[in-house]
Amino acid sequence: MSKIKKKIKTIKVDLDKCNGCRACEVICSAYHANPKYSSNNPARSRIRMIRDPMRDVYVPVYAGEYTAAECMGRDKYIIDGKEYDECGFCRAACPSRDAFKEPDSGLPLKCDMCEDEETPLCVKWCLNEALIYEEREEEVDEEVKHEDVEIGLKAMVNKYGLQNVIDTVTRMSQKS
Repeated sequence: MSKIKKKIKTIKVDLDKCNGCRACEVICSAYHANPKYSSNNPARSRIRMIRDPMRDVYVPVYAGEYTAAECMGRDKYIIDGKEYDECGFCRAACPSRDAFKEPDSGLPLKCDMCEDEETPLCVKWCLNEALIYEEREEEVDEEVKHEDVEIGLKAMVNKYGLQNVIDTVTRMSQKS
């Protein structure tokens, strides 16, 4: 397997600056609407706000990779005297919860860093500068992820049925 240079994009979160305004959720859901900016549905947002306003706790969490397995353990975190479980801060879409799943299809959502934009919109729209965008290059092994295709196909088969998916793929292959 050969090595390739890969641009790693991350969003750092400064919890001391976040006030829970949810501007990040609003702009993300509008950007990912179809067509873009035509609607606002926080369930389509790739960033979610974990909130406890009574204790002034706000934690923005953006969507990561899909995982087909449930977690082995359920760690607990205590922030300002309130207990949170591990799932609350998890970035993955998984079978045990509905977070970071597209509301209509059930397909897992993953933050794409607003691929058409220079900087993710959640970072641009963060009024308190609690979200910080960073890029770096790393040398990594080249890999092909067939499981991503399988995840999408399974969700489509669950929603539309195997025969409809086969008919659509057949029709698409005849066009090319």
